Amino acid sequence: MASTALTAGSLPDGLMALPGVYRPQDDTRLVAEALAQEPLTPGAAVLEIGTGTGALALQAARRGARVTAVDVSWRAVATARLNALRQRLPLRVVYGDFASAATSSRFDLVVSNPPYVPAAVLPMRGPERAWDAGPDGRAVIDRICTSAPALLRPGGVLLLVHSGLCGAQETVERLTARGLVADVTTRTFVPWGPVLRSRRAWLEQQGLTPAAEELEELVVIRAQYL
Repeated sequence: MASTALTAGSLPDGLMALPGVYRPQDDTRLVAEALAQEPLTPGAAVLEIGTGTGALALQAARRGARVTAVDVSWRAVATARLNALRQRLPLRVVYGDFASAATSSRFDLVVSNPPYVPAAVLPMRGPERAWDAGPDGRAVIDRICTSAPALLRPGGVLLLVHSGLCGAQETVERLTARGLVADVTTRTFVPWGPVLRSRRAWLEQQGLTPAAEELEELVVIRAQYL
């Protein structure tokens, strides 16, 4: 979970967020920069998993893509729909789990800033679902890796951002095992935010971070289904 506000100029301005909806931060900015580098032909099919405010989905829609955005939070779905209306951009926003919401389609591009913060308990409701992802932080990441071949068209690309606490190499290996060509394309470090600071002792006990760590590594992974 990054700690500073979004500053990426490539994202639509004037986004709003209903209470309890994850606001774009450094992790969103990183994957937005990666998205800006991907060639998107008009009408390209794009899926965003865990859309939140819809920031990434709207970035793709602004470039002429046909975008489906999925989230398990009704507040996030409402927020993304409102932002699409405010931006006057076409956006299909679906409530539910991505594995069932997008089963009938394949996409040229799948982008996600999923929950990835290690947590003792995997939340079933509340705003924590936007960032807490089980004891190793991989509850959603691993499902995306497993589902990627079914979601992507041949030649399609997955862009995924998460914390180095979750193990970037494990993500690359899981995607490679599923037949994708995967690599870490971006690494950066940001100050720990309030969520990580609040569970420092637990993270140290789990061996997920050294004592007195102050910076969180964020990684963007690009994987192509050939």
